[in-house]
Amino acid sequence: MGQSTPTGGTWNTGPAPGTTPLSSGGDGTGGAVGTFFAAVLLVVTGCLAIFQGIAAIAEDDVYARLGNYVFEFDLTTWGWIHLIVGLIVVLTGVGLFLGSNVARGAGIALAGLSIIVNFLWLPYQPWWSIIIIAIDVFIIWSLCSSWSQKPA
Repeated sequence: MGQSTPTGGTWNTGPAPGTTPLSSGGDGTGGAVGTFFAAVLLVVTGCLAIFQGIAAIAEDDVYARLGNYVFEFDLTTWGWIHLIVGLIVVLTGVGLFLGSNVARGAGIALAGLSIIVNFLWLPYQPWWSIIIIAIDVFIIWSLCSSWSQKPA
C-alpha cells in the first residue's frame, strides 16, 4: 500500500480507510491510559482506606455496627487491617505509575483483597463499602483489559 513519489520511491500512506482496528493496542496509548487511571484509583482508594483505618483505630465509637454479623472483629482490628491494606495498595499504585508489571499483577490481587475486606466491612459502613467494591471491580477490569503482551 504505497504511493509513488516524484523520485521513484514509495510513501507509506498507512492502512486503507475503514481497516484500522478500533482496539487500544494499536499504538499502545489506550493501554497506558487504562493503567494510569487504575493507578490513580488505587492510590485514591488506598489513601481512603488509610484514613478509614486511622479513624477506626483512634476512636472505637466512630463506627456503629448494624446488627449481628458472622465476621465480627474489634474495630481496632479492622482499623489495622484497613491501614495495612491501604498502605500496600498505595505502594502498588505508585509501582503502576513506574510501569511495573509486577505492580499490575499485585494491583489485581490487592483490588480483589480489597473487595473481600470491604464486603466484611459492610455492617459498619454499608454504602461506603459498596462504593469501594464497585471501584475495585473497575480497577481489576482496567488492569486486565489494558495488559498487553510485548515482545522481549
